[in-house]
Amino acid sequence: MYAVRQWSVRHARGLNAFYRAVEAVLVALHPLIRWIGYDRLDGPMAALERPVKGLLFDCRMCGQCILSSTGMSCPMNCPKNLRNGPCGGVRANGHCEVRPEMKCVWVQAVAGAGRIPGGMQALQQVQIAVDRRLQGRSAWLRAVRQRVGDLT
Repeated sequence: MYAVRQWSVRHARGLNAFYRAVEAVLVALHPLIRWIGYDRLDGPMAALERPVKGLLFDCRMCGQCILSSTGMSCPMNCPKNLRNGPCGGVRANGHCEVRPEMKCVWVQAVAGAGRIPGGMQALQQVQIAVDRRLQGRSAWLRAVRQRVGDLT
C-alpha cells in the first residue's frame, strides 16, 4: 500500500486532473443526486470511494478529503493526524519520527503539490480540524454539496 501511495504523489498532476473530472461529473449530476437524496446515496458512494481511494492514497475515509490541497498525499496517514503541515520531528532524511520507515506525509505533500498547477498555493490554505462525525462518509458527495452551495 505504501508503494502505491508514493506512486500517487509522483503522479499527483494526473490524479488531480482525474479527481477534478470526477467532481465535475458529480456536480453536473447534482440535480439527480439531490432528487435521489444525498443521504440515501452516501453509503453506496462511500462504498465506491473506500477501495479506490484506499488503494491509491491509503485513504482513512475521514469524510473531508483534502487530497487536492496536499499534493495527493493524505494527511490522515500522519501518525499524529496533522492536517496543516509537519510536526517538529521530521527527520533529516524526510522520514517520520513516529514511523521512521515512512516518509513524512508532509514532505510528500510538498513534492506532490509542486506537480499540480496551483498546488503550492493550495498547500498554504489552513485546513479546519477533522469532524469525526463524518468518518466513513462520502467525501465526494460532500465536495459536490460544497461546490453547489447545498451543504447543510
